[in-house]
Amino acid sequence: MSYTIPAAIRTEIGKGSSRRLRREGKVPGVIYGTGKEPVSIVFDHKDIINVQTNDDFYSSVLTIVLDGKEVPVRAQAMQRHVYKPVIEHVDFVYA
Repeated sequence: MSYTIPAAIRTEIGKGSSRRLRREGKVPGVIYGTGKEPVSIVFDHKDIINVQTNDDFYSSVLTIVLDGKEVPVRAQAMQRHVYKPVIEHVDFVYA
């Protein structure tokens, strides 16, 4: 199954800006891979919370729409809140 997640490039990085994004209902993330520059991204929590419940999310190639450009990626790591159903950060690798 194919998943498409809209995202935007993050201009501010760091702990403070990540906390502000989470308060606004957004999830910070990063896309990285061999031979390519890492890209800090941000997307809406609601766009990923329902998609990540499927097992295919972790094993298939996902498409992130980044400023109108489709980027094929795989989910690498996901940090979740300890007791709330909240995703705090997601790492993707270029597919």
